[in-house]
Amino acid sequence: MTNNKVRQLFVSLLLVSATNVTSPVFSQVSKQWKQATEGGYTYRYVQGDPMQTRFYTLKNGLTAMLSVNKAQPRIQTYIAVRAGSNNDPKDHTGLAHYLEHLLFKGTDKYGSLNWQKEKPLLEEIEKLYDKYNHTTSEADRKKIYHQIDSVSGLAAKYAIPNEYDKIVAKLGAQGTNAHTWVEETVYKEDIPSTAIDKFLALQSERFRYPVFRLFHTELEAVYEEKNRGLDNDGWKINETMMASLFPTHNYGQQTTIGTVEHLKNPSLIAIRNFYNTWYVPNNMAVIMSGDFDPSYVIKKLDAAFSWMKAKLVTEYKPAAERAMLKPVVKEVLGPDAESVNIGFRLPGAIDRASVNKLNVIADLLNNGKAGLIDEDLNRKQKVLQAGAYVQTFKDYSVFTLYGKARQGQSLEEVKDLLFAELQKLKKGEFKEQLLKAIIDNARLSEMQALDNNENRVDALLHAFIQHKGQQWQSEVSMLDDMAKVKKAELVSFASNAFANNFVVVYKRKGLDNSIVKVIKPQITPVTINRNDESDFSKQINNIAATEIKPEWVDYDKEIQKGNVGIAPLYYVKNRENSIFRLYYKFDTGSWNNKVLPYAAAYLRYLGTDTKSVDEINAVFYNLACSFNVSVENEETTVSISGLQENFDKAVALFEDLLQNCKPDENALASLKQGIQKSRDNNKLNKSLLMRGLVNYAMYGPKNPFNYQLTASELNELSSKNLTDALHSLNGISHKVLYYGPTDLATIQGSLGKLHQVPTQFRASESKISFNKVTQESNKVYFANYDMVQSEIYWVRNDEVFDKDRVALVQTFNTYFGGGMGSIVFQTIRESKALAYSTFANYSTPSKKGERNTVMAYVGSQSDKMGEAVAGMNELLDEMPESVSLLDNAKLQVKQDIETQRISKDGIIFSYLANQKLGIEGDNRKDIYMQLPQLNMDAVKTFHNTALRKKPYSYCVVAGENKVNFEDLKKYGEVVRLSPEVLFGY
Repeated sequence: MTNNKVRQLFVSLLLVSATNVTSPVFSQVSKQWKQATEGGYTYRYVQGDPMQTRFYTLKNGLTAMLSVNKAQPRIQTYIAVRAGSNNDPKDHTGLAHYLEHLLFKGTDKYGSLNWQKEKPLLEEIEKLYDKYNHTTSEADRKKIYHQIDSVSGLAAKYAIPNEYDKIVAKLGAQGTNAHTWVEETVYKEDIPSTAIDKFLALQSERFRYPVFRLFHTELEAVYEEKNRGLDNDGWKINETMMASLFPTHNYGQQTTIGTVEHLKNPSLIAIRNFYNTWYVPNNMAVIMSGDFDPSYVIKKLDAAFSWMKAKLVTEYKPAAERAMLKPVVKEVLGPDAESVNIGFRLPGAIDRASVNKLNVIADLLNNGKAGLIDEDLNRKQKVLQAGAYVQTFKDYSVFTLYGKARQGQSLEEVKDLLFAELQKLKKGEFKEQLLKAIIDNARLSEMQALDNNENRVDALLHAFIQHKGQQWQSEVSMLDDMAKVKKAELVSFASNAFANNFVVVYKRKGLDNSIVKVIKPQITPVTINRNDESDFSKQINNIAATEIKPEWVDYDKEIQKGNVGIAPLYYVKNRENSIFRLYYKFDTGSWNNKVLPYAAAYLRYLGTDTKSVDEINAVFYNLACSFNVSVENEETTVSISGLQENFDKAVALFEDLLQNCKPDENALASLKQGIQKSRDNNKLNKSLLMRGLVNYAMYGPKNPFNYQLTASELNELSSKNLTDALHSLNGISHKVLYYGPTDLATIQGSLGKLHQVPTQFRASESKISFNKVTQESNKVYFANYDMVQSEIYWVRNDEVFDKDRVALVQTFNTYFGGGMGSIVFQTIRESKALAYSTFANYSTPSKKGERNTVMAYVGSQSDKMGEAVAGMNELLDEMPESVSLLDNAKLQVKQDIETQRISKDGIIFSYLANQKLGIEGDNRKDIYMQLPQLNMDAVKTFHNTALRKKPYSYCVVAGENKVNFEDLKKYGEVVRLSPEVLFGY
């Protein structure tokens, strides 16, 4: 469960602030609160709200925010509590996050085989933890923990682990998760539209009386989560920034997971007190967006949660922070690439006018195209990377400037360049036209985002957390209010707001000796009752629900076909708004021409004879349109999108750039230097190191990951090489894809004039092939990285893709290792407490004729790596059998298909993806029809054939001083691989 969800509130607020529009000239609708009654319930709404959200307040104070969206037969749900790490007791930080984890453990009615026998054991565990919490002698603490472990083992015999996850899987939920942050705890489910009754019955029970069972194994998962944070330089930067900006406020004084000392001394009593204090209806909201009848939902919701009683809630109201009279400078050490972050402490959500201005300022500086930082620093390549963003909390906002240095450049120089751009803004050195373009682009983004239920509930969540939704009309009108901000007003605000109220955090490469990891206590694996089910679970299953019928895509009907010259055109009409998306998909990629990715990167810095690069980007931004060139292994995709009324202008502008971009030697020299610096930084990234290991294990020493230009090849690149590759791109075989509101004939006519296609395509360069290797024996591929944890991937290449086994593969993945209710998760995390994150799956390729790959993963403390590897190996060799879990997996796959709707340009992309796999039509129908015939014998046979007793490549990223290499040799020959070998440069 995520807990470090960094808020960039501007993005979320955009979702709720525009009206229904078809052009950059947007209508104004009065944003006023109105009241209506339906079905016996009164609700409030904001006139002009594009989400048409209904706000209910039930008799006990529970808030309901309901937004109908009929795009697909699913509902995204959040249950939000206005309490997070801000509300943790000073002597028990991390309680809100602990509690989030424990809300998945069940109640006295589910999650237990025999509550009467389990209850006294849990009460004993609670007392032992309290005693442990107040004991200082290490010897005595060890004895007490041994008792905790022993009694926990007895209690676990009565527990049904992950029964919550099993129940929601049966009702068809997706994305089961939760997060804790500074001011909130949120529980998330994406459910079928017919599962409302089941969902509400489950949630009502979930919050009635949560039981804190299996605590010591879940506590170990939290330990792992803390250690993962200690290995994350970005998270350390954030904590340092917040602590320095907020020396008084809990934003800076309490972290979400808590201190190491408090993690080692948990109190179940304190956690229960936290629950009783904050989990009350007048401090909670049920937020839903999707396909439902709000009158039906509110009636059912009221009945489900009527048992809750309101209590007095005293909100966290800290003393105001003292004014910052001078800047604060901090330094963070770690193995990742160096960077500088500058954070300003500014007004929070309570000051709506200031927040609106901060949002505009962020885009004035950094909007990706025409901002001051975009033009002056990124496009002129004065730094490796730079940007700006706002995080808005209830009490304060944090405005951040960030940057990475080029080769030979100091972080102090990057800081000065960032401040220079801020100074330009404070002096008003920007065009007033840019303010209008910012609003137009924001409205376009809002139009694109409103289809997504999660975007909707996320926006409502922020409104509830920050002001219980009482200021929704201000958020709906936010873009209108931002549009009213004049240049002079903005300059005056910036001049006063950005003074000495900032913190500079330099992230430098080095050994962080301050890290103290959470030490693993001795835990005896607990019993996993996989096949058991509580009476409550059976009751939920028996609640009637109308079955949703799947909808298959008739590609012949949904996709119209035409031509643009000799290029085939695939067309799907947009019947909802005025947005278009155009794609050129070229049959060439980096495997055909290693220069292409660099040419695509070079294009970002080029102009033509008639327009400079800044002018081109400014025009695109003013049109509320954008373009991108993406080079993949075997394909290059150009995408152009925006408002249809600007289609001709945007396409013509891009085509002119592609055909007439002129060389810029200075830009190329800077690009080469930047690429070299990025390559150096890549070698410091543990995720990229792991990708290198996995590719090495999958393909051998020469693989797609390290198929790169060498340093000498990079230096030899010429502007002519790159511009020739760009100028000739349209001459290569490609498809044209269009999704938009204009009819096919008109689009064919427009593109016939705008898109230059030859009378005959030229042959693309011959393509290099990478073939997956066969693992003949176990091997261990190791990459060193200074970290608290160790990460291990298992890799094994299997047979060639078989389209007739897709149903079996999907079911196996769901059953064996694909989620919190899977065999792997239950065993590795729930029973043995060996990892925070773990999975296993049978991965299929994207093209027919290619091989499948078995992938498994565990991230654990280095001192638990041996146990973690042994635990996963045991599952790979011997798959536990549970008919009930398999039935759940089949049901989950079935319900996913029933509620999936392929629409918009997704229709074209799914059609092309199926073609690459040799699949005709919508193969989901075949999968759906095969599911009833799948049984445990088939799954077991599949496991035995594909996974059991097979040789694997173990990919290990860990600190070499924390790993025993003699232990690694037990798994196979150990091959230490340097970053140079892995990356190919």
